[in-house]
Amino acid sequence: MKKTKIENLTFMVLTAIIVIGGYFFLRYAYRVTDSTPFTQEIVLIFLGTIATILITATLLNKQTEVELKKEQNIKFLELKSSIYLELINYIEQLILKRNLDHEDTVKLQFLTHRLATVASPEVLSEFTNFLTVFEKSYIDRKIDDTDEDNLSKALAKLTVKIRKDLVGELDKAGEYDLKEIEKQVIENTDKTIKL
Repeated sequence: MKKTKIENLTFMVLTAIIVIGGYFFLRYAYRVTDSTPFTQEIVLIFLGTIATILITATLLNKQTEVELKKEQNIKFLELKSSIYLELINYIEQLILKRNLDHEDTVKLQFLTHRLATVASPEVLSEFTNFLTVFEKSYIDRKIDDTDEDNLSKALAKLTVKIRKDLVGELDKAGEYDLKEIEKQVIENTDKTIKL
């Protein structure tokens, strides 16, 4: 990033030198070559070409920098999405399994570490709340219907934070009310619990 800024600054300084130097050179060349206007045109073409090359190089450098940053953001979002989906899928498996063994807790610990590498602070905080509910539900290493309901509600809150982390900016741009989305997710969870 710093190298690109230095390169851009270098190109801009060179362009400025060429433009300023070219101006003074043209004033001198106009006085010297008053009798041969064709020479003046050649000098103008040469200076214009050099200035165009330097400006184009600066713009291409900036475009490359923007494209690289965009590509990094896309890859990070893909990684984040895959970890979030893996976490939700694993929680689903645990709830359906209803019995917890040592291997399950170890896998959950590793998912927690993966989550820590990409999640927003809000997601991490809500995941802590989820783990508290999870811990209470699995004290006896078994899950009953009440525990399942509590876990579903905690997971719904976690899902809202995950959604906000992944597509929150799109929701804001689309002028969706984030509180309304959260309310709808919780209501949907409550309705499915009652089924």
